[in-house]
Formats: sequence, C-alpha cells, structure tokens
Amino acid sequence: MPKKKSAIEMVLFVAAAISVVSVLLITIFIFKEGFAIIKEYGLWNFILGRKWAPLSGKFGIFPMILGSVYVTLGAIIIGVPIGVATAIFLGELVSEKISRFVRPFVELLAGIPSVIYGFYGLVVVVPLIRKYLGGSGFSILASSIILGIMILPTIINISEVSIRSVPREYKEGSLALGATHWQTIKGVILPAAKSGIIASIILGMGRAIGETMAVIMVAGNSPKVPNSILDQVRTLTGNIAIEMGYASGKHAQALFATGIVLFVIIMILNTIANVIARRVGEEK
Repeated sequence: MPKKKSAIEMVLFVAAAISVVSVLLITIFIFKEGFAIIKEYGLWNFILGRKWAPLSGKFGIFPMILGSVYVTLGAIIIGVPIGVATAIFLGELVSEKISRFVRPFVELLAGIPSVIYGFYGLVVVVPLIRKYLGGSGFSILASSIILGIMILPTIINISEVSIRSVPREYKEGSLALGATHWQTIKGVILPAAKSGIIASIILGMGRAIGETMAVIMVAGNSPKVPNSILDQVRTLTGNIAIEMGYASGKHAQALFATGIVLFVIIMILNTIANVIARRVGEEK
C-alpha cells in the first residue's frame, strides 16, 4: 500500500511539474524571441508608437493595445450586467429544479468554438450594425458584442458560486429584520459576494483580451487608432494571428514582442483574480 501511494504521488508530482515546466518554457521562448526587437527599437517606441508598418521598419503597437482595451471594455460593459443578473437569477430567484435546467445552456456557451461565434458575428451582427448604424459593420461594437456573449459563462458560473457561498445566516438575519428578498439581495448578498464577482469580471477580461479568431472575423483588423465604436480595429492577438504566417526577421520578432506585452497583461489580470480569490477564502 505505501508503495502504491508513493507511485501515485510521483505521478501527480510529474503531472504538476510538466505544467510548470511548460509555462516556463513558453515564457522563456517568447521573451527570447521578442526581447531583442524591444531592446533595439525601444520599449516606449514599441508600446506607444502609432505606426505599424513592418516593411518600413515601423513597429508601434499602440493602436493594437487600444483596440484590445476598447473591445475588452465593451465586452465587460455588455457581459457583466447580463452575467451578474443571470447569476442572481440562478442563485436566488428560482428553484433548484429550474436552475439545473438553465445551467447546462450556460455551460454550453463555453463549449461553442470561437470560430462559430465569429461566424455568427460575421453573418448577423456585422450586417445589422452596417444597416442601422452605418459604416462597414466591422467594428469595436461588433467585437464587443461577440466577446460580451463569450465571457458570459465565466462571469455567470463564478458569480453564482460566490452568491451561493454567502452564509445562509446573512440572508435569514436580513429577512428577520423586515427586509424584502430584493433588499436582501441588494444590501446583503451582493456585498458579501462582491470579491467573487469582481474576480469573475477580471477572469472575463482575461478571456476577452486573449480571444483571437472571433475578433479577427468581425473587427476589420485595421492597425489604426480608432475614433469611435464603429471604426475598424485590430487587437494584439489578431495582429499576431494575421501576420505570423508570413513574417520573418524583425517582423517576426516584433510579433513575438507583441506576445510578450499580451502575456504580461494576462498575467497581471490572473494575478489580481488570484489575490481576490485568496482574500475571499481568508474572509470565509
């Protein structure tokens, strides 16, 4: 029995080590390939430069950074109210039977391939924007709508767990003092679940900012600073995916450097989410 236990522990250790080593190797590879161009071109010139023209030696990714920020903020504006409202609905307002019926549909959203979301945006969302709001339809708005739908499972699932984790005594005490069910949700349950809800939003941001295929299909992919939500835009992930197939030399290095910037942004978001989750655990 002890030998069997030791073997299982060794297998689990190896599995964990493979995960850690994989992340380290990817990190080293990206930084090794991309750091040279950042050092040569200048960090601030690279990040704040407004001109992306690899054939002319211009490697400013500021338009792509803005594009990623704009579509992510748009997705959060669209997805958070719907996601949190759905989590409240499933966690507080309906019976467990109805909740079990609805939850698989929410989980199904997470299983749909991103290219299907992009195709839906291409044939439905983009033409609607073009018809009723003008422009080409390929825009920040189209990207935000698609990403807003894609981040719903993350926000709904984590927010619902946070809402259900609020001690029952909090709710019973509020109701005993004469508060209505909605007043209890608004004044007691949501504040108590706030940290978990914020963590879900941050993870949703990470999901949105890292999305590639769906955004490429509806954003228009113009490497220019957008002036309105109806302008075409290119994101950091889109920039890498579109050009990596034919890039070489400094152009390829600049794309790897773009990956470094994206990697750092996502790591920061994940770290914040983990800190919040740890704080929730300590509070409980």
